[in-house]
Amino acid sequence: MTELTDFQRKISAFLPEMELRFDEPMAKHTSFRIGGGAEVMAFPKNREELAKLLKTFALLDTKFAILGAGTNVLAPDEGISGLVICLKDCLDGMERLDDTHIRVMAGVTMSRAAVFAANLGLGGLEFAHGIPGTVGGGVYMNAGAYGGEICQVCTQVEVMDMAGNMRTLSADKMGFSYRHSILEEQPGIVISADFALEPKPTEEIKARMKELIGKRSASQPLDLPSAGSAFKRPVGGYAAALIDQAGLKGYQVGGAAISTKHAGFAVNLGGATANDVKNLLREVSDKVFENSGIRIEPEIRIW
Repeated sequence: MTELTDFQRKISAFLPEMELRFDEPMAKHTSFRIGGGAEVMAFPKNREELAKLLKTFALLDTKFAILGAGTNVLAPDEGISGLVICLKDCLDGMERLDDTHIRVMAGVTMSRAAVFAANLGLGGLEFAHGIPGTVGGGVYMNAGAYGGEICQVCTQVEVMDMAGNMRTLSADKMGFSYRHSILEEQPGIVISADFALEPKPTEEIKARMKELIGKRSASQPLDLPSAGSAFKRPVGGYAAALIDQAGLKGYQVGGAAISTKHAGFAVNLGGATANDVKNLLREVSDKVFENSGIRIEPEIRIW
């Protein structure tokens, strides 16, 4: 058995009842299936455990990283020293607040939230049905698809700061913009979000969700590991179209490539490293700029 690091021993002593894993492969927790071992990965079961974990680390004055479902993250090959807090199976639950509002905990997947709303006869989250990842991650980055965005339906967000304290932010305080919220500048963890929706026949809502899922399946490389859209939409164009126009569909660096099915996706063909993906993104951005004069930037969160 590998000898524990000082940090691993210290966190075990401070949090003896917390589920902790040492040298946990990040590849097991990211949709890219890429990433080395996290020195310590913690799995709090609820907001109380999460608050205790954060308060402990505030006292230790130690940095940590927050991981949801890992669907928009590229983790480093060499792994991560210190702590990664995994919230994928934490913060679960949904409830109807009134005729048009629901509250969804951050650990619920976007797909589950959309189905929950549909079964209540509430429309507005159809766009979210095929988005991978959790509501927490979706709120954090103002996720969107097919003309819909979180900011269009979110009314308020319950946030825990990095010291374990709670606050509630109205939508206008969230600083939503394209793939962005204020939580990128003022770090905090989404605990729950309230959504204002519109009464619609359930059959109509589910038909729209089925239509969007069909579009995704037909156009996106869902059979290969990826992190969704690789690049943000630039001013003056669409990333996928610009990549296609530059003749870069199928462009490959190591085990990573631009999908031949959808030029907006970078995929792991098998055995890709984080460096393969980073080099791919950089080279594609440079070649698109040479071809079009438009610079595209990664949407993937590169750790």
